[in-house]
Amino acid sequence: MSKNKGFSNTSASRYSLALYELATEANTLSEIEVHSTSIINLITLSEDFKSLIKDPTNNEEDQLNALNKISELYKLNRLLTKFLNFLIFKRRFFYVHKILKSFIGICSIKRGELKAELTTAKDLTENEVNNIKEELTKNFSSKIKLNYKHDKSLIGGLIVQVGSTMVDTSIKNKLQQIENRMIEA
Repeated sequence: MSKNKGFSNTSASRYSLALYELATEANTLSEIEVHSTSIINLITLSEDFKSLIKDPTNNEEDQLNALNKISELYKLNRLLTKFLNFLIFKRRFFYVHKILKSFIGICSIKRGELKAELTTAKDLTENEVNNIKEELTKNFSSKIKLNYKHDKSLIGGLIVQVGSTMVDTSIKNKLQQIENRMIEA
């Protein structure tokens, strides 16, 4: 099983890099990045589309027909549509979500962005999130691509992760530390 996972990660990296190079060459990188994000959202939100991708009993023709209808409906970039058709022909469409996420990651890295995760106990306004993003940009001397989510279970405080650096000031974490010390004693 782990051998297959390694193969799929390797395949996803190779295919996403190929898509990046093709999009750069065709000068359609930003458009393909936006459309890739739309497809990822469609996969996440549509059980039917997810089933079309993941169900091994779906044949190539059904996948191609569905993809072409989606391409027309959402007016997808032709290069991206051809790339997705290629994945279907190569029987790699199963990995489309992973490939497109990897592609978006490559685009972000090439722009010099760092990915950051912000999780807070309090629901923040857009202005507060932007202020945190600006502060992180200053501290890390790099453009930050911030993914924000609200999690009431933290009770209070926040968790910020930029790359491998993590700061957890949540009350939930502090309570967990106290519980661990009490168990050890």
